[in-house]
Amino acid sequence: MNLDTLISSNAVICNNDIKSKKRALELLAEQLANEANQSTDNPSEEPIDALEIFQLLTEREKLGSTSMGHGVALPHTRTSLTEQAIGAFLKLDNGIDFDSPDDQKTDLIFALMVPEHFTDEHLQILAYLASLFNNANFCKEIRSSNDTDEIYKHLINWQITSQAS
Repeated sequence: MNLDTLISSNAVICNNDIKSKKRALELLAEQLANEANQSTDNPSEEPIDALEIFQLLTEREKLGSTSMGHGVALPHTRTSLTEQAIGAFLKLDNGIDFDSPDDQKTDLIFALMVPEHFTDEHLQILAYLASLFNNANFCKEIRSSNDTDEIYKHLINWQITSQAS
């Protein structure tokens, strides 16, 4: 899987001011809405409201935390608001409480929004993201950078890089 079809370089955020899970989800929802509104093929469509995405992500979190532990979370939702899978990534300087199973602070958060009919694709994308962020070397590379372009390059090229070594 190649993440460049899922996330744009504009959807990578580095932020050290986020202090809560709620604010992280709000920021990611804003970014997902921006990405979705920029990628729409139909200019007459109503713009996607970030608040709707935030509510969907929050509802999913109420079912159980999307934190994987080890400082990583993958908040996600299926929705009729989009016709394509869209991702946004947030790297925090200081971790936040994300109700992690290992009680560690979360500092790497990849949010995902997919169309409602993406049942299998949704699970495949989540499985790929989980394996990617389960790689300690990958997470170390991401954590060592505060440059959004560099982080984006790691996100989209890691599979190629890791297979070559």
